[in-house]
Amino acid sequence: MAHQHSHCCSCEHEHHHHEHDHHGHAEHEHHHEHDHHGHAEHEHHHHHEEGGLKKQLTLIVVTAILLVVAVLIEHGHFSHLLPLTSHLSRVQLLLVYLVPYLLIGRETLHEAWEGIRSGDAFNEHFLMSVATIGALLIGFLPGAETQFPEAVFVMLFFQVGELFEGYAEGKSRQSIAHLMDIRPDVAHLGDRDVSPEEVRVGDVIVVRPGEKVPLDGVVIEGTSALNTVALTGESLPRDVAVDDEVISGCVNLSGVLRVRVTKPFGESTVSKIIRLVEHAGEHKSRSEAFITRFARIYTPVVVFAALALAVLPPLFISLTSFPSIARLPVAFHLSPLTSFPTWFYRALMFLVVSCPCALVISVPLTFFGGIGGASRRGILVKGANYMDVLSKIDTVVFDKTGTLTHGQFAVTAVHPSPLDGDSQIENSKSVNSKSQLLHLAAHVEHFSTHPIAAALRDAFPDEATDGCRVTDVEEIAGQGIRARVEGRLVSVGNMKLMETVGACCQDCPECHAAHDTGTVIHVAIDGEYVGHIVISDQLKPDSREAIAQLQSLGVAKTVMLTGDRQEAAEHVAQELGISEFHAGLLPADKVAYMERLMEGDSPIVNRKECDSPIVNRKSVNRKSLVAFVGDGINDAPVLTRADVGIAMGGLGSDAAIEAADVVLMDDSPSKLPLAIRIARRTLAIARQNVVFAIGVKVAVLILAAFGLATMWLAVFADVGVTVLAVLNAMRALRA
Repeated sequence: MAHQHSHCCSCEHEHHHHEHDHHGHAEHEHHHEHDHHGHAEHEHHHHHEEGGLKKQLTLIVVTAILLVVAVLIEHGHFSHLLPLTSHLSRVQLLLVYLVPYLLIGRETLHEAWEGIRSGDAFNEHFLMSVATIGALLIGFLPGAETQFPEAVFVMLFFQVGELFEGYAEGKSRQSIAHLMDIRPDVAHLGDRDVSPEEVRVGDVIVVRPGEKVPLDGVVIEGTSALNTVALTGESLPRDVAVDDEVISGCVNLSGVLRVRVTKPFGESTVSKIIRLVEHAGEHKSRSEAFITRFARIYTPVVVFAALALAVLPPLFISLTSFPSIARLPVAFHLSPLTSFPTWFYRALMFLVVSCPCALVISVPLTFFGGIGGASRRGILVKGANYMDVLSKIDTVVFDKTGTLTHGQFAVTAVHPSPLDGDSQIENSKSVNSKSQLLHLAAHVEHFSTHPIAAALRDAFPDEATDGCRVTDVEEIAGQGIRARVEGRLVSVGNMKLMETVGACCQDCPECHAAHDTGTVIHVAIDGEYVGHIVISDQLKPDSREAIAQLQSLGVAKTVMLTGDRQEAAEHVAQELGISEFHAGLLPADKVAYMERLMEGDSPIVNRKECDSPIVNRKSVNRKSLVAFVGDGINDAPVLTRADVGIAMGGLGSDAAIEAADVVLMDDSPSKLPLAIRIARRTLAIARQNVVFAIGVKVAVLILAAFGLATMWLAVFADVGVTVLAVLNAMRALRA
């Protein structure tokens, strides 16, 4: 990372702007540019705390009162009380107006001076300082009228705009803090109430109904329901019991829980989420980067344009006033000073109008609000730059297992063969042949740690308590397991095991179909075939809806990359309506396919005809913006390579939060279309602010140049436009 530091002043707030560009790199190469100078960073010193806002508001009110008093003194309304004020000279009036001016403008003048000292004078404070000082002094030019009230008024309203911007930004932060109100206040450790930071791993804490879970841990006593809405955006409570994991930030709804802490507070889910949201503003979007570059060029150009407007027209008028200028004495020539006050006043309005506060405040605030609104819905975006790319995504690549499917084996079908009387094992808990088949398989797999064994036990939960005696358990590598259940030899495994024990499998069309979509487990009793069980990974209920919504949003291509078998991948792709898939891939293969997709040269796979992932290739001659959606653990290389890496099911997953650019805090693929909609809405609001601010300012600048604008209109074009743009930016919070 290349860091470039340049400090222009001793500021209360340092604004770090990071520019990220990871398109076309094999790794995320984050290039951070830290510039602490000038207008580009828009050094607003907002006091977001309530006390700071009250102090600033008090200063504005006092200044407004003093301005009114100064105007009354200028017009002689206090002459009967203070005779000395009846005939004040312009210098004396200047001293009267300097009191409210310096009171309200001291900080702005200080910031302008600091910018000049650091060699980077072109910022909004400099523009306002030059404009208001010029308005104070213009009355001393020959034939010019005083503009003392206007000078104080411009500075006053500039501070009003600053106050409003600070309030709006503070409200945005408060809204996000409220929406993400997951930080716990206290942990009950024994009979003591302590700060969560004081609790150590292994300690047992008590979580009462209505309280937030303060740290990640495992339930050792009690049952309850947890409200995870602040983390996932889902309102459906999650039931927990003994041995279930709980994560910090959830709200305990019903029972008292005793929880053994598994992570210190600094590594807990709630801490990671809070840090992620807080640091999201550091990563600038392309729009923000454009505004920064625009301001660096725009502000100096405006200053020199104002200088030219003040000087060149009077010179031009003086030189072209008399066609026969050579025959006239010098006394008859129009002096440039004659029209200089008029053009100088227009130049001052030019400076006031041109201050780009509306742009450099509202655009970052829009992205900040969009990130906050997304976090309320359980979508954590690590920076505005990812919002920018997410809004333009035209290709979405999915991992299969754990992303579109649950990633856990489950029994999806049970096909028993007719059992004769001699082969049945009588058991009071056997309800029918399907139940008996599951009962036998679950008992045989009792001691196995294989995921398939776990699926069989889950399908017959009474296996551990029905009292059946299991002996002589034998695992045969690559085939399955044999064991005696109530004295009968039960074999559970694949076709090879059936051949080994001499069981003749009956032909089953459903069995052939199951081979394409899952794993078939055969069962034999004493060498006699009794049926088979189909185990497969199940699609998530909203996967199909998510693909359909992406297509309706204009995403041109949905792709699935998986290490699974071709037949299983084809089945999932057909079920979900995915336009392209590639199966049998290693992690390195997934990266290679991702790079092809990003270059717009990926093989398009016809699902009905292909026998391998590299057939029926058709080039698409354009570059694509590609998002990859995975579990954040096995897919880290691809997550890093994609334009936007999106981790599914980040709830409590360390790897997901670290690896991805966007984290969907639950296992719902339908959150992805929602994230894209939020990103597009945020970008639309930012564009509205840019067009509105530039349009109004250009119009008023033209009017000012031709003398058709007043200082009051100039103030509206600056402060008024800023306030309206900030109000519009705050709409992004309502995702």
